[in-house]
Amino acid sequence: MANTINMQDMRHLNLFGRITHISTRFCFPYNEHIIFSVPMNLVSKAVGENGRNIKKLNEILGKRVKVVPSPNGIQDAEKFIERVISPTQFREIELIDDTIIITAGSQNKAALLGRNKRRLLELQKIVKNFFGKELRII
Repeated sequence: MANTINMQDMRHLNLFGRITHISTRFCFPYNEHIIFSVPMNLVSKAVGENGRNIKKLNEILGKRVKVVPSPNGIQDAEKFIERVISPTQFREIELIDDTIIITAGSQNKAALLGRNKRRLLELQKIVKNFFGKELRII
């Protein structure tokens, strides 16, 4: 889980910490959302009562914000990826050697790839940073 934090991510992390009072190191963009990854037991605190913290972050940043639980290793990869790409769904995830393969239908595959493979590249970067594996979508 060693990813590089740029200045924009640092600003997002600082704002997230000030609003939610939770310190995290994991912030990444996906599909025009800013996603923060926090430990499982702090997700409800990060969201706040009735989603108060998320609404405030949405308003300040001008982008949609998601909070997902941090994975505890490769065994949590399926749930983590499912939460990141939500509401898009996939059929199954397979782990073969150093590659994570997502099997999706034609409509969902198009949604996972995005225009000019933008979402695919974002998701590949996320998977590489969290699990150290390559990602393919079939």
